[in-house]
Amino acid sequence: MKYSRLTKEQFEELHKEFINFLATQTITADEWETIKKEKPEVAEQELDVFSDLVWEGVLSQVKYVEQISAQNIHLFALNDDHMHVIGIKIDSPIDVTTTDGFNWLRENLMDDSVTFTQGKKDYSEDKNLDKFKLIQSGSAITKGELYQYMNKLIN
Repeated sequence: MKYSRLTKEQFEELHKEFINFLATQTITADEWETIKKEKPEVAEQELDVFSDLVWEGVLSQVKYVEQISAQNIHLFALNDDHMHVIGIKIDSPIDVTTTDGFNWLRENLMDDSVTFTQGKKDYSEDKNLDKFKLIQSGSAITKGELYQYMNKLIN
């Protein structure tokens, strides 16, 4: 397994897609029930393969992720050949994960306690795995509005 297995809730959400996946392997509903009972290791493998296929599809579409903690924001643009990150560090007791803290940041972007950094990182040989690691470490997939706003601000 390359990524991680989907959760029970994710499998339930993707129930129709999983049925189609089994159908492409000519596995009927009855055969699937038999496999689960008599060959649980094969069922586990099928779940893993399906999970990896879903992750590949999602990761190939991801263009932006962000990781926000109390005093740090990391905004990633996942370009075709590299990642670009904008880092924002707040050296004050402001918590930007709260509405008040985020509003403070919006109104005080040029405050001395706010530091911007940016950098570029080339992907390893597996771009989607690099993206997956960001998500596994707590980054959330976004549409990139905050990244684009901050990128315009500092560049």
